[in-house]
Amino acid sequence: MGHTRGLWKTAITAMACTAVVGTAGGSATAAPAGAEASRPMAEVSRPAASRPMPALPAAVDGGAWQSGHVQGMAIDRRKGFMYFSYTNLLVKTDLRGKPVGSVTGFTGHLGDLDLNEKDGRIYGSLEYKAAKSFYIAILDGDRITRMGMDAQSTDVVSTVYLDEVVRDFTADMDGDGVFDGDTGKTADHRYGCSGIDGVAFGPEFGRKHGKQKLTVAYGVYANTGRTDNDHQVLLQYDVERWKRYERPLSEAAPHTSGPARVDGKFFAYTGNTTYGVQNLEYDGHSGNWLMAAYKGTKPGFPNYTVFAVDGARKPVAGDIRGQQRPERGLLLPLLRAGLHDAPTGTYGWAVPGQYGQYGLVSLDDGRYYVARSGTVQDGGVTKQTARAELHTWTGATPSPFAPVG
Repeated sequence: MGHTRGLWKTAITAMACTAVVGTAGGSATAAPAGAEASRPMAEVSRPAASRPMPALPAAVDGGAWQSGHVQGMAIDRRKGFMYFSYTNLLVKTDLRGKPVGSVTGFTGHLGDLDLNEKDGRIYGSLEYKAAKSFYIAILDGDRITRMGMDAQSTDVVSTVYLDEVVRDFTADMDGDGVFDGDTGKTADHRYGCSGIDGVAFGPEFGRKHGKQKLTVAYGVYANTGRTDNDHQVLLQYDVERWKRYERPLSEAAPHTSGPARVDGKFFAYTGNTTYGVQNLEYDGHSGNWLMAAYKGTKPGFPNYTVFAVDGARKPVAGDIRGQQRPERGLLLPLLRAGLHDAPTGTYGWAVPGQYGQYGLVSLDDGRYYVARSGTVQDGGVTKQTARAELHTWTGATPSPFAPVG
């Protein structure tokens, strides 16, 4: 997702566009030779709506901002809002693309987002690598009512510290007693952990109707000289009682209030990628988990950019390949669909261009909003843009997404 540091001055003017209402249906494609046939899709139950959901547009414009590039998106369909994270800025729009609020003042890296339907708040990954601090940022969308609200001096943001991530990020793997810092050119950082990026709510792995939990995916440094960084690492947390951990965001005095343990730590063998899972999304229609990544550079792997964890198969205990010392953990099976690389046993999609790395939202009916990132020049100033575009899932290769219209 790009790892920008330092506070950039945030503009609060946006370029809004008129959205066109569209609908789409999905189509199935045959799996490649040796792959299992696609499972039937099934809807998941949703809380009863207090009022009808608004119609969904074919696109939602996220505006143009003097910030970092778009990192992730979340939608609140019942209230009719879309949220975009721009590295150090969060923007809230209505479904016509009109900005209605923003949160500024992040000097860390605000990444992927997801809506917790139980409490109605937005959860996102937040990194402060120099301070060795990694958090889940929790944003109260109802309180984001105007542009330029400060993340630290207003009451819209609370944070929860993730000790498990910190311990893997700071791990002294070569035993020299020195923490090598924010770099992939080192043997340090357990599993190649560079922090966190992808976040998503969904059931316990392997239990489609299991308890809803927050899943957090590691960032992973690109490093072709080591063998212990070829898994995506995903943590699951039960956030039902996280209120006791929540603290206001204070960048001057980072806190360490958070759960002492994870509810589950899992490993998906994909081959090394560049900064790990950028966007993670659970799809209630298929029961699978999508992981969008920047293409890896390690020889010997197909270096796909979209992977899917098979939600119907339970994690199994097994060897975590490539570790310095033999280690066992809970292994997540990839969905046997898309392309199959027989030598490594990996499945995925070699998606060209921007398909999920900058933002991915499942609508749980075979449709997704996929972020389109770009830049514009405004008075000699480069501004970052984002546009949520409606797609259907086809499962085809190289890209499993088809644009609507």
